Amino acid sequence: MTHPVSRTILLLDIERFSDRDDVEQAYLRRMLYDVTDRALETAGIDETLRTRADRGDSVMELIDANAPVTALLRALLTEVPVQLRALNRMASRSAQMRLRGVVAGGYVTVDDLDGWVGSDLNHACRLLDAALLRAALRERPDDFALCVSDSVYQGVVRHDHPGVPAADFHQVTVGTKNGPLTAWLHGPVPPAGEDHGERGATEDHGERGAGEAPGGSGDRPAPATPATPAAPGTPGTTRDTEDTRNRPAPAAHRGAPAPGPVLDVNGGSVSFGGGYVAGDQHGVSGGRVTGDVVMGSKTDGDRS
Repeated sequence: MTHPVSRTILLLDIERFSDRDDVEQAYLRRMLYDVTDRALETAGIDETLRTRADRGDSVMELIDANAPVTALLRALLTEVPVQLRALNRMASRSAQMRLRGVVAGGYVTVDDLDGWVGSDLNHACRLLDAALLRAALRERPDDFALCVSDSVYQGVVRHDHPGVPAADFHQVTVGTKNGPLTAWLHGPVPPAGEDHGERGATEDHGERGAGEAPGGSGDRPAPATPATPAAPGTPGTTRDTEDTRNRPAPAAHRGAPAPGPVLDVNGGSVSFGGGYVAGDQHGVSGGRVTGDVVMGSKTDGDRS
């Protein structure tokens, strides 16, 4: 095992990765690598200053502590949204990519199996998987949500460097299985009603968050609920699966809007309880009824 070394930690994760099929996942992984490489190149961080680990639906970069964090943050806030916008304009709905990102700092050790260990790294992974960051991404129009650790905010962001506006970061408390973590979210904080509770770091990164509306990038339309057919031998009836209250009223004579409630009967027969019809009558069976029609009992003094 090596000695712990100071590193800047960058994590980028694809939203709803497990919703896609194998072909789409392979494509998204290639695009994730392209977006990451371009962002780091824009920040002036070449391959000699970073080490990458593949996490399937996400990528983890350990960046040399001498690389400028301000340049990295500036590239993430400007270059990544531009790349995602260009990528998603040309991609089908199921191949569009939205990302959560975390920038943290701390000490990391490489073990004998070439694995990375360290509590600072664990905390960064907890932030990436936090329900609050997931909720923030659902509300973002630019397909990217970024969170930084408290140490990165205190050491870099709060000094309001060009391209990294401190006023755009808001302090949040993220619940994790190891207790609450203080972090700083770029952009608006999701409403308090969102599900921001504790979630384990081993959860599926493609899981839909609570309250998420279908139709976001990469989402497939919900399957239509099949209508329940009418009972055999009962023409002109519909089952309860169709909400007829939401159907528009049919037009009246010569296309004029129908006044008030409308009873629409297509074929079959209709019977009314109470047996009371008042006013003018012209052939009740198959004909026309004018005047007052009372179905059931009559509430005034005139009863029949």
